[in-house]
Amino acid sequence: MKTSLNQQEIENFSKDSAHWWDLNGPFAPLHRLNPTRMSYIRDQIIKHYNLEAQKNFTALQALKGLKVADIGCGGGLVSESLARIGADTFGLDADANAIEVARAHADAHDLKIAYHNTTAEDFLDQDKTRFDVVCALEIIEHVDHPAFFIETISKLLKPGGLLILSTLNRTVKSALFGIFAAEYVLNLVPKGTHTHSKFMKPSEIGALLRQNDMKTTDVTGIRYSLKSQDFILDKDDLSVNYFVAAHKA
Repeated sequence: MKTSLNQQEIENFSKDSAHWWDLNGPFAPLHRLNPTRMSYIRDQIIKHYNLEAQKNFTALQALKGLKVADIGCGGGLVSESLARIGADTFGLDADANAIEVARAHADAHDLKIAYHNTTAEDFLDQDKTRFDVVCALEIIEHVDHPAFFIETISKLLKPGGLLILSTLNRTVKSALFGIFAAEYVLNLVPKGTHTHSKFMKPSEIGALLRQNDMKTTDVTGIRYSLKSQDFILDKDDLSVNYFVAAHKA
């Protein structure tokens, strides 16, 4: 069966999986990025489903009633954030070690998250659950057959559902800042994490989405500020990292 799984990529991440929740460990940049990620994800979901119009709306139950999948969830940073604001959350990852860490951390914090050690395509074949929202963050640049991956996650969405995807643009700047600076100068991520040829331009992502009956509704860049040492959303700068939001017809 065709698969998006790249075993070498899984092994690359798996060696550090025990440190997912170490704020000073190899995943520290993702902890720093998470508030910016969640700000975007939460706002896009609320806008798409017009949730602020609901009565008794609060931040703690913002996503109550929505079934959300976090594809490539790793140790559960985004999954836990989704669960804390009310989402019925499923976390999927092909790294068994990461899923074990994610389950233990969620249990320790009394969070109900359905974690699955699987690929998106295997989950699609084996489980009838379909989602209001699918998040695929910083994963498409690590899979084989990106077109097949987009096709799969589109099938995991309910009609009218929302996809939120983030990845790196294939530009000279992303080679300089997303790989050379991030991996070899600033040590933001482990060396060898990224392969520049696997980065995708927004136009390429958009074409794959259209082929799968999805319409792009937002594209927003993410940039790292050396001054504040923080990640910032920027609609005018897609040159390194960026988000795409799209809805299924």
